[in-house]
Amino acid sequence: MAREHEGEYDGHGVSGQLERMLTADATIAWPQRIWSAIVIEMQLLLPLAAPAVIVYMLNNLLSLGTQVFSGHLGNLDLAASSLGNNGIQVFAYGLMLGMGSAVETLCGQAYGAHKYEMLGVYLQRSTVLLMATGIPLAVIYAFSRPLLILLGQSPEIAKAASIFVYGLIPQIFAYAANFPIQKFLQAQSIVMPSAFISAGTAVVHILLSWVAVFKMGLGLLGASLVLSLSWWIIVAAQFIYIVTSQRCRFTWTGFTWQAFAGLAEFFKLSSASAVMLCLETWYYQIMVLIAGLLPDPQLALDSLTVCMTIAGWAFMISVGFNAAASVRVGNELGAGHPKSAAFSVLVVTVLSLIISAIISAIMFCLRHHISYVFTEGETVAEAVAQLAPLLVATLVLNGIQPVLSGVAVGCGWQAFVAYVNVGCYYFVGLPLGILLGFKFDLGAKGIWGGMLGGTLMQTLILIWVTFRTDWSKEVEQATRRLDKWESRKQPLLSAQE
Repeated sequence: MAREHEGEYDGHGVSGQLERMLTADATIAWPQRIWSAIVIEMQLLLPLAAPAVIVYMLNNLLSLGTQVFSGHLGNLDLAASSLGNNGIQVFAYGLMLGMGSAVETLCGQAYGAHKYEMLGVYLQRSTVLLMATGIPLAVIYAFSRPLLILLGQSPEIAKAASIFVYGLIPQIFAYAANFPIQKFLQAQSIVMPSAFISAGTAVVHILLSWVAVFKMGLGLLGASLVLSLSWWIIVAAQFIYIVTSQRCRFTWTGFTWQAFAGLAEFFKLSSASAVMLCLETWYYQIMVLIAGLLPDPQLALDSLTVCMTIAGWAFMISVGFNAAASVRVGNELGAGHPKSAAFSVLVVTVLSLIISAIISAIMFCLRHHISYVFTEGETVAEAVAQLAPLLVATLVLNGIQPVLSGVAVGCGWQAFVAYVNVGCYYFVGLPLGILLGFKFDLGAKGIWGGMLGGTLMQTLILIWVTFRTDWSKEVEQATRRLDKWESRKQPLLSAQE
């Protein structure tokens, strides 16, 4: 049935046109072929990447808005929300996003191969696993105060941060539902509805946060509870769209018991994805925790909070391109288009790098002023200005590294990238950061600088591996992977029939 309706998905025809252009006869002038290929790729990439960037930036605006409201309660509240958001909440975000990238690989390649009915099965299977994963995470959240103290944080900051974290427990399960839904829609190049939903939720979130924090006086707990509520609004609205939209009628065919079949094998792929992205996401989270051990932890946390929040906001642009790269590569591999997959990697990487370079230049010019958005302290403003060069370097690297990680997800390389992340981040960057920060008394600058070195090494390795890839072999592997996962479904279908 799926192939009968493939004409309704315009991307497949344009994608085939791109593959034909890249394999055209050599008599066609090389500049003309490349320019035509770029135009075709942009037609496929920009309608996917632009809304994805908007979605991730608006979703990040939820956390950013919460931190801004918390920061205006006082410096202690800013440090507490930073520790809760970047030190605890990011833990769950990384794990859930990582496990969700398994469905990103499978949905992207299944859509490219026209096996549309499998997308709904993958969506439900992933949601079941992520909801189960959320239970132990909720326990960790509940014991966040003693855990933070055990990690060396000051009792005062740990107490305030734990209050903030308690309100984020419902957010864990919103993540568990949101990431599979998001990847399910992105694999079909359906991104604009999520952008509208995120935009509407952001407005509601700012209004509710203002009421909860300032009018009702609920402080940090009120701010985090509103954040959890906002994420559940996004989940509910996206699911309603999936169930009611004609665009998903072939990929969502209703709830099925197949979601509980083959969970062990699905968990293995999800675990590899989780390890890959968790090691990456937790890397800078660890930097925030280490900064809490410096002689003046509040100043270090406040200055790093401002810089990392800005980096996180800009990172959402790269994450949008990450999603676009993953979908484009996954679709092309599933469709059997090796040259299109390789060309898409090149175009999306260059475009993301250009945008990141522009943002870096703007942030450097505003380095003496950007902290006042978060707090009124002049001391923090000066500390942020001193960290600006490291912020700029991070923004530039974030223009490349997340996109290549998206390529890895599209190809199913999660296990390999996990090994690269371990070596570069935790055996190079982290020890170097601790050495510079404490041994050489460089403080937050030393910690960040050392860990930035690990990111640079990882980025260079990903560049080397990606551009040496045999894309024809990747097409063969994608075909074998889809055949394997579709076979998990057949016995249940036969039984039902």
